[in-house]
Amino acid sequence: MAKADYYETLGVSRSADEKELKSAFRKLAMQYHPDRNPGNQDAERKFKEINEAYETLKDPQKRSAYDRFGHAAFEQGGGGFGGGGFGGGGFSDIFEDIFGEMMGGGRGRRSGGRERGADLRYNMEISLEEAYSGKTAQIRVPTSITCETCSGSGSKPGTKPATCTTCGGNGRVRAAQGFFSIERTCPTCQGRGQMITDPCGKCGGQGRVTEERSLSVNIPAGIEDGTRIRLAGEGEAGLRGGPPGDLYIFLSVKPHPFFQREGADLYCTVPISMTTAALGGKFEISTMDGTKSRVTVPEGTQAGKEMRLRGKGMPVLRSAQMGDLYVRIAIETPQNLTKRQRELLMEFESLSSKENSPESSGFFSRMKGFFDTLTD
Repeated sequence: MAKADYYETLGVSRSADEKELKSAFRKLAMQYHPDRNPGNQDAERKFKEINEAYETLKDPQKRSAYDRFGHAAFEQGGGGFGGGGFGGGGFSDIFEDIFGEMMGGGRGRRSGGRERGADLRYNMEISLEEAYSGKTAQIRVPTSITCETCSGSGSKPGTKPATCTTCGGNGRVRAAQGFFSIERTCPTCQGRGQMITDPCGKCGGQGRVTEERSLSVNIPAGIEDGTRIRLAGEGEAGLRGGPPGDLYIFLSVKPHPFFQREGADLYCTVPISMTTAALGGKFEISTMDGTKSRVTVPEGTQAGKEMRLRGKGMPVLRSAQMGDLYVRIAIETPQNLTKRQRELLMEFESLSSKENSPESSGFFSRMKGFFDTLTD
């Protein structure tokens, strides 16, 4: 099947200039782009044809060869350009010239050299009490802010940036090599499309200056160690009026002398005497809400036993729920015994039976039985 004439494909005359070609191409590309016609194979085929036609006709040398020899100029060694498809410069034009404008992007001449500012990181350490109740913290951050003198333009007040004479504001330059055309970032304006000919005296043409700012950071109740808080637009100011970056607060919670945290729950190890563990008793423990809670120790409590205090843990972030506080029992062995204390303990030991220490006596019995089976 013979290929359609490139001029007919784009709907332009053979004398159409570059502006007319580009206008026709943009209109047809937006109409037949696959993203606007999902699953439509005819639209995809048409899109490839107009892309191939435009890629050829937009280049003066390719167009000249096409006008003289038609499609034969690119077949059987007649120049080696091949079809347009999705891999050539036309595809780049589609995204940068058409959809770039639709999405607010585009090339340097539309952005005026504006560049987004860098994101910043700030490390903040808080106590467990502050994580429990939340707080509003004031921090000072050295950063770049928009220059007030030039309002971020980088140019001296009363002046404006000039269009780059090398690229004509395009941000890119093309160099012809035979039938090929190579496009690269403009070396004069670094792709911005504009030049600061009369820079602002305060910022030196950057459009921003370095300054220390004071910011207020809201730390919500229940925040956990390692949480990252994002403050949109509080990072470095952009170059030449570009949008600012963001500020990220990385939180760490200091270790607490009494409580260990696991999610919303708290754990506290409380040592009690041997007699309290054996006979039972009570003690009070301070909690994170500033109150005291009474803990009852049952008679015969063993080391490692946990008592649960409901709702005495940490707040669940952005919720009305509360975690629990678990009190772990540690039994302290008596030290520095007097003669009388030693005598009483020895008397107690002589009066003890297996029922008084079922775990220890049962353990040694099980161990003896296990090793006896190995020697049989």
